[in-house]
Amino acid sequence: MTIRHAGATRFAAIRTRLESRHVTSGPRAWIYEFLLFGFKQGWACLFGGLMLGLLLATHLFYPVHAPLHRYDFLTLAAFAIQVAMLTLRLESWREAKVIGAFHIVGTIMELFKTHAGSWVYPEASLLHIGPVPLFSGFMYAAVGSYIARIWRIFDFSFSHYPPLWTTWLLAIAIYVNFFAHHWLPDIRIALFTAAVLLFGRSWIFYTPWRERRRMPLLVGFFLVALFIWLAENIGTFANAWNYPSQRDGWHMVSVNKLGAWYLLMLISFVLVSLVHGIRRDDQIR
Repeated sequence: MTIRHAGATRFAAIRTRLESRHVTSGPRAWIYEFLLFGFKQGWACLFGGLMLGLLLATHLFYPVHAPLHRYDFLTLAAFAIQVAMLTLRLESWREAKVIGAFHIVGTIMELFKTHAGSWVYPEASLLHIGPVPLFSGFMYAAVGSYIARIWRIFDFSFSHYPPLWTTWLLAIAIYVNFFAHHWLPDIRIALFTAAVLLFGRSWIFYTPWRERRRMPLLVGFFLVALFIWLAENIGTFANAWNYPSQRDGWHMVSVNKLGAWYLLMLISFVLVSLVHGIRRDDQIR
């Protein structure tokens, strides 16, 4: 049974109607559950999906000589989307706080990484901090928004979740390594190993429809990281930012970046866990 929060968004009413539909058990029910799962995933991705749509649309159609720089338009549009989602109750204030935290964490990382030459923003802007346009923080915020929303929509709980302090230490170590590996040895292999040791026995439980499902938590991290990598390819194709290897023409982002996104997923997950808390599955049962 899915827990309803007192501050439920308008989406909760739609979700309730879809979940209460009577569908005959068997293949029809399996297909309906799969479609409902996709609908909920799409709703959780609303902020990120709108941002990707804006990146592509402005890349293809934004006037070259517009008085407002494209990057500045993206910043203002992202802010307007955030305000609209709160006003229309498509997002809760708790989720908005998560987005704000991700915006700050992401912008700090962007400032360092662009200074180190890891990637560049090739277009001009007025709304920026150093070489980093302000819309870039919203791209990190989109990840936080997705995790915070999907956590609530699918009513997450966990089994064999490691002690909280160990996950906080791992997240801090990952974040520090994103900076420190530019002048110290890169310890990401050790970080991957630590993640497997901590979360190797952990399962995530979620409710797409009637039945409670589960999957290994590490697999869940990978699937989300994979979709973020695909979104990054869309972002670089739309010239929102470029890696050094893409200066002479666009090509797909290296699959090696999946590892970086996997580690970022761990940071993101731990940050959201501070807001939602970790419910043990035995508490639900």
